[in-house]
Amino acid sequence: MSEEFDTAHWPTEVTLKKAEKLLEISFDNGRSFRLPAEYLRVESPSAEVQGHGAGQKKTVHGRAHVGIMGLEPVGNYAIRIKFDDLHDSGIFSWRYLYELGERQEELWAAYLAELEKLGLSREPKRRS
Repeated sequence: MSEEFDTAHWPTEVTLKKAEKLLEISFDNGRSFRLPAEYLRVESPSAEVQGHGAGQKKTVHGRAHVGIMGLEPVGNYAIRIKFDDLHDSGIFSWRYLYELGERQEELWAAYLAELEKLGLSREPKRRS
């Protein structure tokens, strides 16, 4: 198994709160995180978001209201999150979810700063 799917902390509970658009995840070291769907969507580990190499990450915008339709286990090391904008190609390893929880404040602030720099919005574009 590759190092990206190796994990130091195993989840003890994973709860999808569809109405709140949240994923709650608790780990075996006592840490728990509440990860909003929008945050998970814009930080998806998929090639569509991360690109195919260093420095290729795309800034996903217009996802302020995205929800999660479901979760699908991937082996014993990850889950696939099915978002209601039909994005479902990211495999979120336990290691990556833990990192997203640990770095949530920092990564979210960087995302908001990048949106501002690019003149993009969290809100979806209105159709005329």
